[in-house]
Amino acid sequence: MIAADYLKRIAAWSRELNEREIEVARAGIVEKSYRANEHIFMRGDAFDYWTGIVTGLARMSTVSSGGKAATFAGLTAGAWFGEGSVLKSEPRRYDVVALRDTRLALMDRNTFFWMFENSVAFNRFLVRQLNERLGQFIGAVEHGRTLDATSRVARSISSLFNPILYPDMTRHLEITQEEIGALSGISRQNANQCLKRLEKEGLLRLEYGGVTIIELERLRHHGD
Repeated sequence: MIAADYLKRIAAWSRELNEREIEVARAGIVEKSYRANEHIFMRGDAFDYWTGIVTGLARMSTVSSGGKAATFAGLTAGAWFGEGSVLKSEPRRYDVVALRDTRLALMDRNTFFWMFENSVAFNRFLVRQLNERLGQFIGAVEHGRTLDATSRVARSISSLFNPILYPDMTRHLEITQEEIGALSGISRQNANQCLKRLEKEGLLRLEYGGVTIIELERLRHHGD
């Protein structure tokens, strides 16, 4: 069973729980590791766990019957996802792929429903989470249809700085250009060109192994 202080470190939602709720939560969570490019979940899988990213980076996406891929969201450390599918007891509607070596925290559905039925703090978190995730998905669809590549890269990066979905992020993001391309639906070479344009505009600074955000709000509205 994971320690209480460890739970609070990997799950921002647990910091509002009382002692009884923390004990139930930590007893219902296990961890599992995945290698880069490995499928964590596939569309149609049974949804037996509510899932958090402990370390690493993953992509939530789908592929149409015609072979067209669409990315819904990037998932960085601190992100928890899948509560909608758990609540509705339906199969997963998307794939989740590890973009680098990734470690997950998995809360079993019985524990999830106990928290849902007994914890006011947990329900407050779920309402905020579902509202933010809905907005993120709507934005992803809009951006993919209306924005050029540079603006899609800007929006993809800025989406990883949502304070509710990714509560512990700093202005420095450890991410490769290949990973940025995967999240934005473009090649690494195109991502490199877009990042250089954004750096020239003074919105971010390219660094070894990542980027530092300078103008977050301008990134969020790039292309408007």
